[in-house]
Amino acid sequence: MSEMIENTGMDRKKLETFILETYPASADRLWLQYPNYEVFRHSSNQKWLAVVMDLPKSKLGLQGEERIDAVNLKCGPILAGSLLMENGFFPAYHMRKDSWITVALDGSVADDK
Repeated sequence: MSEMIENTGMDRKKLETFILETYPASADRLWLQYPNYEVFRHSSNQKWLAVVMDLPKSKLGLQGEERIDAVNLKCGPILAGSLLMENGFFPAYHMRKDSWITVALDGSVADDK
């Protein structure tokens, strides 16, 4: 009897592990008032590649004020345009919308995306 394994999609812990195992990067918590915000930087040049945070759903245009884990990722405009048509992808929260996107880390986006 084969057992089907359900892909629950990307979450905060999986993403953090993926970034640190895949890229020469380090994580920093830069803001005392936002203890759940974590910036990932390239080790060689200290440029940001991702910002993981928790924020109210309403900041992403979703219903409700409960907090959701999300990540801002650097992204080219053509790729961003196509991703924004998919569930779980949003215009960048608090970043330049032409070079960043926000992705929900609530399991709605598959790991391979």
